[in-house]
Amino acid sequence: MVEWFSNLEFLPKVYWLVAIIGSLIFSIVMIMAFTGGDADDLGNFDADMDADFGAGFQFISFKNLVGFFTIFGWSGIACIDAGLSKPITVIVSVLCGLVMMTVMAALFYFISKLTDSGTLNYKNAIDAVGEVYLTIGADRSRIGKVTVNVQGTMRELDALTDSLTELKSGTIIKVLDVTSNGILIVDNTRKPIKPSHAENEQLQEGENRLLSND
Repeated sequence: MVEWFSNLEFLPKVYWLVAIIGSLIFSIVMIMAFTGGDADDLGNFDADMDADFGAGFQFISFKNLVGFFTIFGWSGIACIDAGLSKPITVIVSVLCGLVMMTVMAALFYFISKLTDSGTLNYKNAIDAVGEVYLTIGADRSRIGKVTVNVQGTMRELDALTDSLTELKSGTIIKVLDVTSNGILIVDNTRKPIKPSHAENEQLQEGENRLLSND
């Protein structure tokens, strides 16, 4: 193996070194990125890039550069094996690396968007009507829990109330505000709970039967 590498010309040596080292780092970065690890801790390079280029779609980042050098190395090796000239090899490998950077930038951008869209924004619970699940102490004396529909999903969230009487389990409430640490401020809803269309029909049928019996 050592003899084979030492017999290579300078350009193939460069491409093989870049490809092998880039592949190893690329594997580590991808494993950390998709298993909840923070690949950006490697040298804090991505953190510096974030400060320089801002959030959002980021073409230049540590992960993208690793992808560039990985594909740069392997595409260069493929070009050399195909018998292409050195200038063409360099051009093709650089273009392949840039394409890989673009693909990775787009991939992580859309992943971040999906993550953001699934993040609960407690402010969206304001004005929502729900039900007390665990009794809430009067005048913010004890945290309880309520079930409310937030962002299209029924959620069980911590809640306090400014009411001078405790809100017992089953009480219909309305969310008035949200504290900085995500606790809902609720109170008895002052809006009547309107019966559903089916319930209206049942009430009307009952009334009609009573009238017909009379």
